[in-house]
Amino acid sequence: CDAEVALIIFSSRGKLYEFGSSGTNKTLERYQRCCYTAQDTNISDRETQTLFQKVSKLKAKYETLQRAQRHLLGEDLGPLSVKELQQLERQLEAALTQARQRKTQIMTEQMEELRKKERHLGDINKQLKIKLESEGQGSFRTIQGLWDAGAMVGNNTFAVHSSQPNAIDCEPTLQIGYPNYVPPEASIPRTAAGESNFIQGWVL
Repeated sequence: CDAEVALIIFSSRGKLYEFGSSGTNKTLERYQRCCYTAQDTNISDRETQTLFQKVSKLKAKYETLQRAQRHLLGEDLGPLSVKELQQLERQLEAALTQARQRKTQIMTEQMEELRKKERHLGDINKQLKIKLESEGQGSFRTIQGLWDAGAMVGNNTFAVHSSQPNAIDCEPTLQIGYPNYVPPEASIPRTAAGESNFIQGWVL
């Protein structure tokens, strides 16, 4: 037998008087250890049971949510009754209404943001236009003066070229052989010898 027995004797005043067995401290330590171990085991069992119940509830809830999701997607509608189908229809209409409201809200916010950007860009454009008009007057006058001066120089150059004779008015002629000197008909008589000399000069 693995049992241990210890005897403790107290006096009439409630004070420890005598140990009736040797190794009483060891027996007490073993007793406390066994009691605490049993309590810990009971606590662990209760916690395990509680966790198991929680897991079972979560699993059932997960399956219910999955089934509801399939119904919203139009799947597994066969087992549903007319009342359940009407409830599903109301849920879909409510979801569609909320989706449309949210879409309208987002589009309104985007349009307002675009209007703000448009007004900001308009202000920047006005500022740049005013700055350009204030700074560009002097530059415009300078450019206009340079343009007028260039036009005057161009007119003077055109006048000078127009006053000069055109050196390329007549076309050039090609002459082969010695140049011919044609004397006046009155001073030199036309003879056959003169014509012969002219032919010899042409041949040479």
